[in-house]
Amino acid sequence: MYAQSIIDGFMKVSTASVSDAVDKIAGRRGYMDHEIKPRINEKKVVGPAVTILEGPTTESVPPKHALDAIDESPKGSVIVIAIDAETNVAVWGGLMTAGAEVNGHAGAILDGGVRDVTEIRRDSGFQVFSRSVSPSTTVGRFKTISSNVPVVCGGVTVNPGDLVVADLDGVVVVPKEHVEAVLQMATDIEVREAEQARLIRETKSLREGLAKYGRI
Repeated sequence: MYAQSIIDGFMKVSTASVSDAVDKIAGRRGYMDHEIKPRINEKKVVGPAVTILEGPTTESVPPKHALDAIDESPKGSVIVIAIDAETNVAVWGGLMTAGAEVNGHAGAILDGGVRDVTEIRRDSGFQVFSRSVSPSTTVGRFKTISSNVPVVCGGVTVNPGDLVVADLDGVVVVPKEHVEAVLQMATDIEVREAEQARLIRETKSLREGLAKYGRI
């Protein structure tokens, strides 16, 4: 969906710069709640969102939409699962990780829990950001309702195809209509901040850097 140059460009800039750019260009928050953290490793994730919506049930059914999305979505996708910030069940585990990894997906972003963390760390380099870690299954508690629809994950609306950028600072969603502009601004921010940091070190003064660049 996105040119490799776009993916590569976002891999080079921090989520902090991307978040600032989304604030200015989209005029709204793009960063997810701070509780959604990397649970497996320190790998950065960049890719288009494939969205899954889950809701309560008493049926003992597998998460069909999520399983189908893992097998059917394009390589490089980021699987985003919304479950209304439910932290006491895991919407992702070791088997889903294995499926996502062999299909070449970039990562998973969960508004709920992940389980099988020891297994995933042992067997896979696949990255998962989640709101919590929980041993509990969704089966008999939640079911997948739909896929590739707008969802709210981490307090942010995610549309199918929006670009997800996630690193150790957190997760940012870039609206698909603003991807190129956000990348350009985020890149410019990083260049200016590098120059500002050099000036601060040279002058040994934070005030000097703020006076020249006006950024903190």
